[in-house]
Amino acid sequence: MAIYSELPTGQRLYLDNQGLQTIVTLASGAVGQQQQSSSSFATGVWTQEPQIEIIPQGAIIEIITETGPHRIQIQGSSIGFSSPHTSGVSQSSQSTTATSFSSSPMQPMQPMQPMQPMQPMKMGNMSMNFAPMEMEMGDMKMSMGDAKTVSKTRFCSQCGAKVAATDRFCSSCGHQLQQ
Repeated sequence: MAIYSELPTGQRLYLDNQGLQTIVTLASGAVGQQQQSSSSFATGVWTQEPQIEIIPQGAIIEIITETGPHRIQIQGSSIGFSSPHTSGVSQSSQSTTATSFSSSPMQPMQPMQPMQPMQPMKMGNMSMNFAPMEMEMGDMKMSMGDAKTVSKTRFCSQCGAKVAATDRFCSSCGHQLQQ
Protein backbone atom coordinates (compact mmCIF):
# COMPACT_ATOMS: atom_id res chain seq x y z
CA MET A 1 0.00 0.00 0.00
CA ALA A 2 1.71 3.18 -1.19
CA ILE A 3 0.79 6.63 0.12
CA TYR A 4 1.40 10.01 -1.52
CA SER A 5 1.21 13.49 0.07
CA GLU A 6 2.18 17.07 -0.84
CA LEU A 7 4.17 18.91 1.85
CA PRO A 8 4.05 22.69 2.47
CA THR A 9 7.77 22.88 1.63
CA GLY A 10 6.93 22.04 -2.02
CA GLN A 11 8.12 18.46 -1.65
CA ARG A 12 6.20 15.33 -2.52
CA LEU A 13 6.20 12.50 0.03
CA TYR A 14 5.89 8.86 -0.99
CA LEU A 15 5.49 6.10 1.62
CA ASP A 16 5.57 2.40 0.82
CA ASN A 17 5.72 -0.80 2.88
CA GLN A 18 7.80 -3.46 1.15
CA GLY A 19 8.12 -6.58 3.27
CA LEU A 20 9.48 -5.52 6.65
CA GLN A 21 10.79 -2.19 5.34
CA THR A 22 9.10 1.20 5.14
CA ILE A 23 10.46 3.24 2.23
CA VAL A 24 10.22 7.04 2.54
CA THR A 25 10.92 9.09 -0.60
CA LEU A 26 11.06 12.88 -0.78
CA ALA A 27 10.90 14.45 -4.24
CA SER A 28 11.09 18.09 -5.21
CA GLY A 29 11.81 20.01 -8.34
CA ALA A 30 11.09 22.76 -10.74
CA VAL A 31 10.98 22.90 -14.51
CA GLY A 32 14.04 21.05 -15.81
CA GLN A 33 15.31 20.11 -12.34
CA GLN A 34 14.32 17.28 -10.00
CA GLN A 35 15.76 16.00 -6.73
CA GLN A 36 14.86 12.86 -4.83
CA SER A 37 16.10 11.14 -1.68
CA SER A 38 14.96 7.89 -0.13
CA SER A 39 15.37 6.21 3.24
CA SER A 40 14.47 2.71 4.29
CA PHE A 41 13.53 1.76 7.85
CA ALA A 42 12.96 -1.68 9.41
CA THR A 43 9.41 -1.24 10.77
CA GLY A 44 7.70 -4.51 10.01
CA VAL A 45 4.42 -4.94 8.13
CA TRP A 46 1.91 -2.08 8.51
CA THR A 47 -1.24 -3.06 10.40
CA GLN A 48 -2.97 0.29 9.75
CA GLU A 49 -2.66 3.00 7.16
CA PRO A 50 -0.01 5.53 8.32
CA GLN A 51 -1.27 8.84 9.71
CA ILE A 52 0.47 11.94 8.28
CA GLU A 53 0.43 15.19 10.26
CA ILE A 54 1.53 18.12 8.10
CA ILE A 55 3.61 20.71 9.99
CA PRO A 56 5.11 23.96 8.59
CA GLN A 57 8.62 22.47 8.27
CA GLY A 58 7.52 19.09 6.85
CA ALA A 59 5.54 16.21 8.32
CA ILE A 60 5.27 13.70 11.15
CA ILE A 61 4.21 10.20 10.16
CA GLU A 62 2.81 7.68 12.65
CA ILE A 63 3.09 4.05 11.52
CA ILE A 64 1.51 1.18 13.40
CA THR A 65 3.01 -2.25 12.71
CA GLU A 66 2.98 -5.68 14.31
CA THR A 67 6.10 -4.63 16.29
CA GLY A 68 4.48 -1.46 17.64
CA PRO A 69 4.23 2.25 16.76
CA HIS A 70 6.94 4.01 14.77
CA ARG A 71 7.42 7.70 14.05
CA ILE A 72 9.07 9.28 11.05
CA GLN A 73 9.72 13.02 11.08
CA ILE A 74 10.49 14.98 7.93
CA GLN A 75 12.05 18.39 8.27
CA GLY A 76 13.51 20.00 5.17
CA SER A 77 15.45 17.24 3.43
CA SER A 78 16.14 15.30 6.67
CA ILE A 79 14.25 12.16 7.54
CA GLY A 80 14.28 11.04 11.19
CA PHE A 81 13.06 7.71 12.58
CA SER A 82 12.14 6.46 16.04
CA SER A 83 10.44 3.31 17.22
CA PRO A 84 9.86 1.46 20.49
CA HIS A 85 13.18 -0.32 19.84
CA THR A 86 15.31 2.81 19.36
CA SER A 87 16.32 5.21 22.07
CA GLY A 88 16.52 8.34 19.91
CA VAL A 89 15.88 9.77 16.52
CA SER A 90 18.23 8.91 13.66
CA GLN A 91 18.43 11.47 10.87
CA SER A 92 19.40 10.84 7.29
CA SER A 93 19.06 12.29 3.83
CA GLN A 94 20.32 9.20 2.01
CA SER A 95 19.09 5.63 1.90
CA THR A 96 19.73 4.22 5.37
CA THR A 97 18.38 1.73 7.82
CA ALA A 98 18.23 3.33 11.25
CA THR A 99 18.93 1.01 14.12
CA SER A 100 20.34 1.44 17.58
CA PHE A 101 20.70 -0.91 20.49
CA SER A 102 21.82 -0.86 24.07
CA SER A 103 24.66 -3.02 25.32
CA SER A 104 27.14 -3.11 28.14
CA PRO A 105 30.04 -0.66 27.94
CA MET A 106 32.91 -1.71 25.72
CA GLN A 107 35.98 -3.14 27.39
CA PRO A 108 39.23 -1.30 26.68
CA MET A 109 41.42 -2.84 24.01
CA GLN A 110 44.51 -4.74 25.08
CA PRO A 111 47.79 -3.15 23.99
CA MET A 112 49.31 -4.60 20.85
CA GLN A 113 52.28 -6.90 21.29
CA PRO A 114 55.48 -5.70 19.62
CA MET A 115 56.29 -7.27 16.28
CA GLN A 116 58.92 -9.96 16.18
CA PRO A 117 62.06 -9.05 14.22
CA MET A 118 62.09 -10.26 10.65
CA GLN A 119 64.19 -13.33 10.01
CA PRO A 120 66.97 -13.14 7.40
CA MET A 121 65.79 -13.97 3.88
CA LYS A 122 67.77 -16.10 1.44
CA MET A 123 67.19 -16.78 -2.25
CA GLY A 124 69.95 -18.41 -4.26
CA ASN A 125 73.14 -16.39 -3.78
CA MET A 126 71.21 -13.39 -2.41
CA SER A 127 70.50 -12.78 1.27
CA MET A 128 68.89 -9.96 3.23
CA ASN A 129 69.06 -9.22 6.94
CA PHE A 130 67.20 -6.44 8.75
CA ALA A 131 69.14 -5.93 11.98
CA PRO A 132 71.30 -4.19 10.81
CA MET A 133 70.04 -3.72 7.28
CA GLU A 134 72.29 -5.81 4.99
CA MET A 135 72.01 -7.23 1.50
CA GLU A 136 74.47 -9.60 -0.15
CA MET A 137 74.41 -10.82 -3.71
CA GLY A 138 77.34 -12.86 -4.94
CA ASP A 139 80.48 -11.04 -3.80
CA MET A 140 78.72 -7.66 -3.41
CA LYS A 141 77.54 -6.49 0.00
CA MET A 142 75.54 -3.44 1.01
CA SER A 143 74.78 -2.48 4.60
CA MET A 144 73.17 0.37 6.52
CA GLY A 145 73.28 1.23 10.18
CA ASP A 146 76.34 -0.79 11.21
CA ALA A 147 79.62 1.14 11.02
CA LYS A 148 81.69 -2.01 11.69
CA THR A 149 80.66 -3.65 8.40
CA VAL A 150 83.02 -2.75 5.56
CA SER A 151 82.66 -4.09 2.05
CA LYS A 152 85.53 -6.34 1.00
CA THR A 153 85.02 -5.71 -2.70
CA ARG A 154 85.60 -2.32 -4.37
CA PHE A 155 84.37 -1.04 -7.70
CA CYS A 156 85.52 1.83 -9.93
CA SER A 157 83.25 4.86 -9.53
CA GLN A 158 83.80 5.72 -13.22
CA CYS A 159 83.16 2.43 -15.06
CA GLY A 160 81.98 0.01 -12.34
CA ALA A 161 84.77 -2.54 -12.88
CA LYS A 162 85.94 -4.59 -9.90
CA VAL A 163 89.20 -3.25 -8.39
CA ALA A 164 91.42 -4.57 -5.62
CA ALA A 165 91.56 -2.82 -2.26
CA THR A 166 95.21 -1.87 -2.89
CA ASP A 167 94.69 -0.44 -6.42
CA ARG A 168 95.21 3.33 -6.90
CA PHE A 169 93.98 3.34 -10.52
CA CYS A 170 91.27 1.31 -12.30
CA SER A 171 92.87 -1.33 -14.52
CA SER A 172 89.90 -1.09 -16.90
CA CYS A 173 89.55 2.68 -17.56
CA GLY A 174 92.54 4.24 -15.72
CA HIS A 175 90.38 6.39 -13.41
CA GLN A 176 92.16 7.46 -10.20
CA LEU A 177 90.54 5.66 -7.25
CA GLN A 178 89.98 7.21 -3.85
CA GLN A 179 91.71 5.58 -0.90
